[in-house]
Amino acid sequence: MGLLVLLQVLLVAAAAARAPAARAWGVEGHYMTCKIAEGLLTSEATTAVKGLLPGWANGELAGACSWPDIERRRMPWSGSLHFADTPGDCKFSYARDCHGPKGEKDMCVVGGINNYTAALQDSSSPYNRTESLLFLAHFLGDVHQPMHCGRTADLGGNTILVTWYSTAKTNLHKVWDDKVIQTAMSKFYKDDLSTMIDAIKLNLTEDWCTEENQWTACSTQTTTCADKYAEESAELSCPAYVGVGQYSNLEDEYFFPAMPVVEKRIAQGGVRLAAILNRIFSGENNSRLQSL
Repeated sequence: MGLLVLLQVLLVAAAAARAPAARAWGVEGHYMTCKIAEGLLTSEATTAVKGLLPGWANGELAGACSWPDIERRRMPWSGSLHFADTPGDCKFSYARDCHGPKGEKDMCVVGGINNYTAALQDSSSPYNRTESLLFLAHFLGDVHQPMHCGRTADLGGNTILVTWYSTAKTNLHKVWDDKVIQTAMSKFYKDDLSTMIDAIKLNLTEDWCTEENQWTACSTQTTTCADKYAEESAELSCPAYVGVGQYSNLEDEYFFPAMPVVEKRIAQGGVRLAAILNRIFSGENNSRLQSL
């Protein structure tokens, strides 16, 4: 529980970790990740999760998964826990990359996942279990967004200014946060989030069905194996930079290769979140692919 204790004394030090606009997945991405996880929870885990959710969530984990972004200004110490940027070598090293802006140990998204998992596993923990659940669910989404393990030099693409389809001025980080998702919804899913979720779920039972056990294998052997998820994102972040310069205009040639990556990372985040919650609340050693 070292990180959770450390968090309480690092409020000022961590406040400058990242500009407030640096989110991972937009509201849609976090919602989809958690909605997929909800469908894979055991009955015991579902009951436990619902019991911890705040009243305003109306019993829906997905509806609360963006809470850490909403509350980020009120809790500036959490800034470093949303990402794990790297030197740009397509690799993640916990010892090298998991630290705050002044070198504070464990202050990255992987440290956050590990420690909020530990807080939920420890029934005697003094830390707020509702907040621990919401942080854990959110950070599982964060660690699967490739640009949250992007280059330290450009804050995971935040300082690379681009135009999206010659209309929206944005940055490379936000392209991966929400522009790819919103464009996919417009082009293929009639701007309906539920339709996009159903399409991703269908891939879980068809195209990705043979991979699901591999996605969760690491979760069943260690606490969370969040290092592995960060390593995957760091590797995926490198091609995300290819062909992108300051003030580039990104259109179909960028969107179409990015879309399947985004959809798969959302699926992986949901499956892995369910595996972790099932292990915490029902002792399951594997996520159960229940009826979708």
